[in-house]
Amino acid sequence: MTQLPTSFIRVQADAGSRVTGTMLGVAVIDRPERWDQPFDPKMTDPMVESIMRRPPFSQMDPKNFSAVAPLRGIIRNDMRIARFGAGDIVVREGDYGNSAFLILSGAVRVVLGGGGTLPEAALGRMRATRKGFIRSVAQWCTRIREPEVRALPSPDAKKGIGSREERDGVHIFLQDIPAVLETAKTAQLTEGQFFGETAALGRIPRTATVFAETEAELLEIRWQGLRDIMRRDPSVRAHIDELYRRYNLERHLLETPMFRHLAHPGAPPDCKCVRCHAMGRIRQAAQFETYGDLDWFGSYQKLVEQDPATRLQNEPIIAQEGHYPNGLIMIRSGFARVTRRFGSGHRTVSYLGRGQSYGQDEIVHNWRNEAQLPLQHTLRAVGYAAALLVPTALIERYVLGKDRNRPGIPFYLLPPPIRVVPDDATEEAPDQGAGGDTLLEFMVERRFINGTRTMVINMDRCIQCDECVRACAASHDNNPRFVRHGPTIDNVMVANACMHCADPVCMIGGPTGAIHRDLSGGEVVINDDTCIGCGMCANSCPYDNIRMVEIRDRRGRFMLDSGTKLPIQKATKCDLCVGQAGGPACQSACPHDALIRIDLSRGIESLAEWAGR
Repeated sequence: MTQLPTSFIRVQADAGSRVTGTMLGVAVIDRPERWDQPFDPKMTDPMVESIMRRPPFSQMDPKNFSAVAPLRGIIRNDMRIARFGAGDIVVREGDYGNSAFLILSGAVRVVLGGGGTLPEAALGRMRATRKGFIRSVAQWCTRIREPEVRALPSPDAKKGIGSREERDGVHIFLQDIPAVLETAKTAQLTEGQFFGETAALGRIPRTATVFAETEAELLEIRWQGLRDIMRRDPSVRAHIDELYRRYNLERHLLETPMFRHLAHPGAPPDCKCVRCHAMGRIRQAAQFETYGDLDWFGSYQKLVEQDPATRLQNEPIIAQEGHYPNGLIMIRSGFARVTRRFGSGHRTVSYLGRGQSYGQDEIVHNWRNEAQLPLQHTLRAVGYAAALLVPTALIERYVLGKDRNRPGIPFYLLPPPIRVVPDDATEEAPDQGAGGDTLLEFMVERRFINGTRTMVINMDRCIQCDECVRACAASHDNNPRFVRHGPTIDNVMVANACMHCADPVCMIGGPTGAIHRDLSGGEVVINDDTCIGCGMCANSCPYDNIRMVEIRDRRGRFMLDSGTKLPIQKATKCDLCVGQAGGPACQSACPHDALIRIDLSRGIESLAEWAGR
């Protein structure tokens, strides 16, 4: 028997496996189980029984659940009871989460858009302010010698909010609920109602802020448990599907160009016009599905070390080349790889992200022609993807129309005809520019396609002058926010700098909302005043682009916690120079055009062209 390397044993142990013995130098371990890490380790049998007696669980048939994931097991391991005081913020608009909530007792308030929203400070966030010319020049002249110097929090930093330590973590609360109710439009949710399910299943930003109006007891359900319950209990699936169709689906559909001509702004709820009728039929027939693992970032480092064929086999197939195009697939969150058979394997042709679609070319071709074509490519989830499927029959009837010469959709939105390659012809590799196909594989497999402002360095032009690092330090009080180092392919390096991801998993679970998207530009930033140094964002970032640092005052002294007397840590990362008038200082300072910040979530064609210049 071949002895396994020590590194293999260490990686498996780090993943949470239990070493049960050794044999001929090989560590014998138990395979990791899904419930090795329950959502709440303190969940007891009496608590499970209490939940089982409540609707909707009391109305579920345990026989419908599998032996591997029984109903009681889901409740014990995928749920936890969370208690909130009046004013406590449960979820914030714009945050990312992976759990939904069922109200067990009390009442919560949902802050609705259109009637005034909570100020950013009340959500633990900061408002980015642009630096003027004088301030921009001054920062280059005044250099702070000590690293990671921070100013003391201003009196207004936490205006309107407070925080307190509870057994289950830090609770952020609103200090003046009556003032919030006067200025913001809200809706009340009470016992037995769900909220947060759409964001949990699709990992899309929370669409509203929810806070406890009274003392409330909530059942928090992580997405895996909610998914299993929906699969096994038709009534829960129907209820959550109805909530999604009623409040979110039409907005998602209208984000896709193919459906925008069906929009009818200001239409009354009972409107019977052609557009509203078509949208209603599509909304009722659309199917919402998820593929892959929502927690893909936990196994990211191991996945990138696998060979390409193994990685491809582990990516769930959403739609397969050669099959009938049974519907238009729209990616709602995550990413999907588009591949085509090439020789004995598959070649990556492109990838799709939020708002992009698959299958429209074949659907339109078959609508136009008697000769029908199957799907020309395979679509696979890269880590995780949430998708909508609208059946082909409805696309043909309500979007394209019966008359091929006068489609309902504007002509300019129709895709060009498909170039059919004969079976005996030799297909050329997809053109991605100089070395583009290799570069594309590299970016997809390492999931750098997640980045909307990825720092890429051309190593042929970089002379390691460190002007980029010095410019970053000068813009951030002598504290550079990135490392000029990272994975490299050919002449392209992806540096260890925050990529401001399309799917920012670093934002999941942050207790104070300190890490968030800037509402004006979309940058992922950290509010230093409300960062408590918990390290959740740094631990969640799969690219190792967030670091925890011990902070100092302006005299160079370490700031100590008044309780523990230990140095206070804060999270730090690239903020894309959000306050700088000229944009990212690193890119502006490079004297050799060797560095670029680029949106890889929408394609790598421009990167391949830039790298090959």
